[in-house]
Amino acid sequence: MEGLYINHVLFAVVALVVVPVIFSTFAKKPSLVPTPLQNLFEMYIEFVDNMIKENMGEKGRKYFPLVAGIGLFVFFGNLMGMIPGLESYTANINTTLALALLVFVIYNVEGFRKHGIGYLKHFMGPIPVAAPIFFIIEIISHISRPITLALRLFANMTGGELITIVLIMLVPLLIPLPIMVVHLIAVFLQTYVFMILTTVYIAGAITEEAH
Repeated sequence: MEGLYINHVLFAVVALVVVPVIFSTFAKKPSLVPTPLQNLFEMYIEFVDNMIKENMGEKGRKYFPLVAGIGLFVFFGNLMGMIPGLESYTANINTTLALALLVFVIYNVEGFRKHGIGYLKHFMGPIPVAAPIFFIIEIISHISRPITLALRLFANMTGGELITIVLIMLVPLLIPLPIMVVHLIAVFLQTYVFMILTTVYIAGAITEEAH
């Protein structure tokens, strides 16, 4: 069991080293005639930029490295679960919980930085008399965010990885292909969900005026 956790850490470190190297290489020497891989990276950058602008406006561009970095880290972690011999570090609750807690801390810190102590009014609700009740509900809601964010990614990646492995072991290669396609869709979908929720949480903290 201990070796399993070490493998997850090693694969996560590999992703943290390799992905920035690949991106920095294309960023320093972009081709005038883009290669398919360069086109893919440029599409990703445009996608993240549009997602941030739609939720936070131009001022949200300062969070581009955070959202784009989380997206790449989650995507490659998800993808590893489909490659024989590799293990998905996003199928480990320690990884997903750490990411979710990072998002939780950042959006709350940004909320206080933007609104000061007035950020607490965000938890009070629109009715002053019911503020104590709203405060408890909002605190529970916010605490549940990193838990649900972590469990959603962990459960989907773990389930998809296990199903793919079992089917490959039990039946010929062509039979599990539809399941693998579904797993691949889940890889993209769960990456998007993590990114959009990160963006929405930060946007809610910095753009929504405290009541």
